[in-house]
Amino acid sequence: MLLKIINSVLILFALYMGIKQGWAMFSGKAPMLEMFSKWGMEKNSVMILGAITIIGALLVLFPRTFIAGNFITAAGILFIAAFHLGDKDLRGFAIELPFLALSLVIIYLQHPLSKV
Repeated sequence: MLLKIINSVLILFALYMGIKQGWAMFSGKAPMLEMFSKWGMEKNSVMILGAITIIGALLVLFPRTFIAGNFITAAGILFIAAFHLGDKDLRGFAIELPFLALSLVIIYLQHPLSKV
């Protein structure tokens, strides 16, 4: 029971962060556009990535789409982390690692409302 509560809190945190960062990308906030522009991504690409991030975060809420949502979220994090490594920006890469670990831990603990 305690693990389900902890996992529920982790899922809500991941949901909050996914929507927050996804909205920042989708709405074209200056820091996001600046970060992605150094990797050659234009505003429309960042907006699409933001929409995918929001969709992935929302899919985590439902038991049937839980795994897909987590994989979408993890893929987005890996995408950004790879760009940081390409720039040899270890600080940026290190910032992304806890969020990747969060997705993996949530997948491991499974959805708290699933019947498994």
